[in-house]
Amino acid sequence: MHLLVTLAAFAVALGTLIIVHELGHYLVARWCGVKVLRFSVGFGRPLASRRIGRDGTQWVLAAFPLGGYVKMLDEREGEVAPEERHRAFNRQPVGKRFAIVLAGPLANFLLAVLVYWLLFIHGVPGSRPVVDESTPATPAAVAGFHSGDTIVTIGGRPVRTWDEVRLALLKDAVARRSVEVEVREDDGSTRTHTLDLSGLGPERLTSEFLDAVGLQPLKGGLKPVAETVIPGGAAERAGMQAGDRVLAIDGTAVTSWEQLVKLVRGSPGANLEVSVRRSSGERLVLRITPDAAQDNGVAIGKIGVGPFISVRYPVGAALWQGASKTWDMSVFTLEMLGRMVIGEVSLKNLSGPITIADYAGQSAQMGWMAYVSFIALISISLGVLNLLPVPVLDGGHLMYYLAEIVRGRPISERALEIGQRIGMVVLFSLMAFAIYNDIYRLVGG
Repeated sequence: MHLLVTLAAFAVALGTLIIVHELGHYLVARWCGVKVLRFSVGFGRPLASRRIGRDGTQWVLAAFPLGGYVKMLDEREGEVAPEERHRAFNRQPVGKRFAIVLAGPLANFLLAVLVYWLLFIHGVPGSRPVVDESTPATPAAVAGFHSGDTIVTIGGRPVRTWDEVRLALLKDAVARRSVEVEVREDDGSTRTHTLDLSGLGPERLTSEFLDAVGLQPLKGGLKPVAETVIPGGAAERAGMQAGDRVLAIDGTAVTSWEQLVKLVRGSPGANLEVSVRRSSGERLVLRITPDAAQDNGVAIGKIGVGPFISVRYPVGAALWQGASKTWDMSVFTLEMLGRMVIGEVSLKNLSGPITIADYAGQSAQMGWMAYVSFIALISISLGVLNLLPVPVLDGGHLMYYLAEIVRGRPISERALEIGQRIGMVVLFSLMAFAIYNDIYRLVGG
């Protein structure tokens, strides 16, 4: 069953990314007046084919699914009728050719922006970054982190979830620099630690690099903090706010979320005296009467609070956040690739189709939000990869067009041929290494 889910999730994700990428090329080509002969999802022998539209464009589903292409009318690839030469790709001004090629990667970035925009409107759940005791001799232990500290800012930028902490610190770890981390202690006071990440070698910058840093989520249960306050619930009616920490209920000290739930569930309709501390440090007492609910025929109390936060924004702000996250992830992906080339990040981080398929299956089983987030991340990676100045990739063609703009004439056919050969070698070498990493992970666990 797990294998079927993995294969289905991988097929949907890959198909979506290929279609979006090639659709970018197709739409801009049509907009520029270029005739499109074929739109293919996959390579090799066609499994299904149909001609659609005034130009009879052939829409194809091919046997080998790892990619796709848009074939346009081009005098370099065959005879073109005189009356259609103005619609050939090679006859277009360099600006139009540039736009058509750029449209594929740009479509992948736009897909990521759209996904993140919708997620930020809906609300992205996450857990507050409360740390456990640091492992001795790790950067976090040296910096002075303590169990129960809540990370508030990293490098002056607010962070609200462990996902945000992981990404922010990974950027600083890749750059081999120290960063200021502000934490809120258990008593509500704040303190700043200098976290030195310069000593983490390339082999430590993996998905588990937080272990090497010495920062891990607090074990032994969640803190009794109302991260989410449901509108209209008993807690909101009594004046409780998101971020309030419950200190005591009717004089009984509350030290964990499980204890808070137990006391509330056992008090349906009771008038509870709840002592809380605001994130600002202010302490106050609220009178909360839990709403009565039925659980398997037993009356229980509910006040309408949750232990997990939900990162959400209004429509306009969500669009800005989606675009910002796409930009940040694009720049970071490019930086990681660059540091792989110079040896500052291990090539073991390079993943191929097997690992991507595995992650697709895992994210699909975690829920739709995790799955579409995975698709957005891979879409960004695909966009960045295609913009690399490697012949045979979109970025290689853009490099040629930039050279043509500077020189005032196209690159020679001989130079294009040599570039194609070099590009194929580079591309197949990267693919071979990525597949080797996949097999190594699979065999080595």
